[in-house]
Amino acid sequence: MVGGDTEICAYLLATDVDMNPIDGFALTSWETGYADLTVAPDLSTLRLVPWLPRTVVVFGHALTSQDLPLAVAPRQMLRTQIGRLAAHGLHVQAGLESEFLLYEGRFIGPQQPGEGGLRPVSAVNLDYALDHPPVLDRFIRRLQSAVAGAGSPVEAIKTESGPGQVEVTFPYGPALEACDTHVLFKHAVRTLASRAHLTATYMAAPQTGVASGLHLHVSLWRAGNPAFATSEGDLSDTGRHAVAGLMLALPQLAPLYAPNTNSYRRYAMGSFAPTRMTWGYDNRTCAVRVVGHGSGLHLEVRVPGADANPYLAMSAVLAAINHGLDHMPSLPPVQTGNAHQATDAPPIPLTLEEALAAFRNSPIAQDAFGPDVVAHYAHLAQVEVDRQRAIVPDAERERWLTQA
Repeated sequence: MVGGDTEICAYLLATDVDMNPIDGFALTSWETGYADLTVAPDLSTLRLVPWLPRTVVVFGHALTSQDLPLAVAPRQMLRTQIGRLAAHGLHVQAGLESEFLLYEGRFIGPQQPGEGGLRPVSAVNLDYALDHPPVLDRFIRRLQSAVAGAGSPVEAIKTESGPGQVEVTFPYGPALEACDTHVLFKHAVRTLASRAHLTATYMAAPQTGVASGLHLHVSLWRAGNPAFATSEGDLSDTGRHAVAGLMLALPQLAPLYAPNTNSYRRYAMGSFAPTRMTWGYDNRTCAVRVVGHGSGLHLEVRVPGADANPYLAMSAVLAAINHGLDHMPSLPPVQTGNAHQATDAPPIPLTLEEALAAFRNSPIAQDAFGPDVVAHYAHLAQVEVDRQRAIVPDAERERWLTQA
């Protein structure tokens, strides 16, 4: 029935990346029989999906058996943080900037015929370039048309510095809607790529020396007026508290924006990904870049990788901002030089194991999301750690097979 609730198996929120049901979650397990949960559709989110015939998408709210919002659902986590900002009289606007890599050929899988045959659609740095290989030009035009037909026209599409790397920027809008758009956008990219015999990847570090991010542009508004900038165009007290919260809290929330072991290979010295929790004005080596002019001053949070779930990454960012507004911690000095060399600033976690330990024991995470949510995502991260620990990487075999 249109507008009616539906039921789905709760295991959808308790699997690994391969959609394998994982035991040990409080939400659902083999012991509880993998029962259903309820999803209430939000018909205001209905969108056409032009790349699939006769298809629309409707986003919904996951509910418990008592018809209460399910706290561990990523969309609900973001709604909770938006609500906390509303208690400060603030609402958030966001624009997502997404990078991905595009290869010619199809990835079949490890140890299968065809592996290693992937070639970047461009072999050189095409950052800001107008001249694209024909296969890339066709893909970009089809992607622009597809997402515009879904009601989410892009602000810009450009090639990036990595071989075969593309960056897409969406216009500013409500944070929840921005994340909904990103989910649909990723589906469009993968579907259109497959039809063109291409492979798209959102891995944070798909190959040595190449990394892709998901930069979150965020601003706060109060009564229709920008809250991050003073009348002189400087960072306001609200903006300073927000940045201070991000500096303090984000290292403790890393599993929400860097969810797997590969995520941490992106944080490399001499790259455009941060390695230290720093902030600065128009400084791309910082974790938080204050950018824009006058009333358009806003924050670009550069720690999430392309592999991040947008709802979880945005939830982490807003939780950190809420912490700053609630507790007003001291703001570290602004970084004016190469932030990779700021050894006095806290490092971003180097591994998922390190990030998981900080997340599990974080009072900020507990306060922002509650113990059930922290336990859920800590268990998910632990599953990933255990899985990767049991696998011998090809790079280790190549380096040590005859040398050990």
